[in-house]
Amino acid sequence: MEEDPKTKFEIRKDIDMMIDSLAKREITDKTIAIEKRLFEFANFIESNITLLYFDGKKAKVRTREIVQRCYHYNKIVVLPAFDPETYTMTLMKVDNPDKDLIVNAQGMSEPDPQRCRVVPIEVLDIALIPGIAFDEKGGRIGSGEGYYDRLIPQLSATTRKVALCFESQMIPQVQMEPHDKYIDIIITEERIIYKI
Repeated sequence: MEEDPKTKFEIRKDIDMMIDSLAKREITDKTIAIEKRLFEFANFIESNITLLYFDGKKAKVRTREIVQRCYHYNKIVVLPAFDPETYTMTLMKVDNPDKDLIVNAQGMSEPDPQRCRVVPIEVLDIALIPGIAFDEKGGRIGSGEGYYDRLIPQLSATTRKVALCFESQMIPQVQMEPHDKYIDIIITEERIIYKI
């Protein structure tokens, strides 16, 4: 008799517990390895306008250092501002994270609309897409609000959709629903998985 696949809720809970059980040093080492792969990745090196995300409560791979490092590579950094009523986001250019970010009602850092300009989605070269779990076909389980499932179909066909995750966030198969969207490339501390 075949076992029923786990629900997305159960997978999120399992991944959270697994990440919480890792030592701080192990998380740091894995994150550094992922960052190194990202900054050696040709699509990322060649990109000029990059959609990133700032560490949130649900992001597993911390991105603050990645965001800071992008400025040293003269990249235009774009971060999302979230609308919790419509579950949509506005993409905004951030020139200085120390001055241009505010904390939203959910406790996440996002661009200050008084200081940042809106960026048209079609100009993005690459988009880093957060998630909780992934499979090798580019299937993704997000946090459950659907922000990125709404964003991904609006991205240009030439915008590379890239996920950063720990190898332990990879699962055999994500049960994709009609509203779920795939990503193109997954970077872990051990490998790069191409789905393009």
